[in-house]
Amino acid sequence: MKAVVANTFGPVDQLAVVEWQDPAPAKGEVVIAIAAAGVNFPDGLMVQGLYQLKPDLPFVPGMEAAGTVIAVGEGVSHLKEGDRVLTLCGTGAFAEKVAVSAMRCVPLPAGVPFADACALGVGYSTAHHALKQRATLKEGETFVVLGAAGLTGLAAIQIAKIMGARVIAVASSDEKRELARQNGADEAIGYDNLREDLKSLTGGKGVDVAFDPVGGDAFDALSRSMAWNGRLLVIGFASGRIPELPVNLALVKGYSLVGVFWGTFTAKEPEIYAGNMRELFGWYASGTVKPVVETRQGLSTTAEVLDEVLGRKATGKLVIIPEETQ
Repeated sequence: MKAVVANTFGPVDQLAVVEWQDPAPAKGEVVIAIAAAGVNFPDGLMVQGLYQLKPDLPFVPGMEAAGTVIAVGEGVSHLKEGDRVLTLCGTGAFAEKVAVSAMRCVPLPAGVPFADACALGVGYSTAHHALKQRATLKEGETFVVLGAAGLTGLAAIQIAKIMGARVIAVASSDEKRELARQNGADEAIGYDNLREDLKSLTGGKGVDVAFDPVGGDAFDALSRSMAWNGRLLVIGFASGRIPELPVNLALVKGYSLVGVFWGTFTAKEPEIYAGNMRELFGWYASGTVKPVVETRQGLSTTAEVLDEVLGRKATGKLVIIPEETQ
C-alpha cells in the first residue's frame, strides 16, 4: 500500500509517499481501508517532534480516519468486514490502510459521509467534551472562542449555540469573522483590541467560558477578561507560545483554568466519549451541526495540507482522500 512516512522528526516537507507494508490485524484489531483522513494541528506537531507524544521512527502520521473494515482480528465480535467506521488511531491515518484497536473504532450511522465523519472526530469531539464535561457551559452564559474559523472553533460555536450560550467569536480577518457569524456567532471580533472589546461586549462583567486553542498574547488578554466563576479552557497553543498565568488573577477574579486534553479523555472515559459521539451524530442527523469540510485528493497533498493547518490558514476541516479510494 501507499503511505506517508516520516523517517525523522523535522519540517513537514520532508514527508514522503512510499510503498509500505500492508497491515494485518493483531488480536483485538481490525484493518480499515481508509476513505478519508482528517488533518489536525497535532499531526503537524508530531511530525516535527513537538507534540506531547513522540512515536517511534519511522512512522506514518495521521490520528484520524474513516473507512471500511476489510479484516477482523481474533477476539473482535462487535465489528465485521464491510462495516463503516471512524477510527482515532493516534498514528497511521495518512495511508491507504491502517490496523487499529477495534475499541478505538466508532461505527458510522447510515448517511454520514466519510469526510464529515472525520470532522466530527477530533475537531467536534474536542469542542463537545470541552463545553459539556470540562466547562459545563450553561444556557445564557457568555462564551468566547479563539481561532473561531478553524474546524474546532466552528464546532465550538455551533455546539455552544445548541447549549444556549451567547457566542463571541475571535478571528484574524474579515473573511474568517464572517464565516464565524454564518455558523452562529452572535458577535465576531479581531485580536488587536481583544481585552477592551471583551470588556465592552460583556458590559464589564467578563467572560463566563473561554475556549483557547491559540495561547500567546490572546491568552494573556483572556486571563484578564474572565468573569467571576468563569472557566478558561486551555485547548492548545497554535500561536507557538505557551503562556504563563499570573495565578493571582484566578485568585482575585474567582475563575478556573481548565485543561482539555481530548486524547486522554477518550482513553480514560470511553463510555462518556461514546455517549458524546452518539449525541454528535444525532445533532448531525438533525442538521444542528454542519461541519465545514474541504477535501484534498491524494496522499501526495499531505505536506501541503499540514503546512496550511500549521500556518493557521485553514478554515473548517481539511480532509485527505487517499488515491486508492478516488
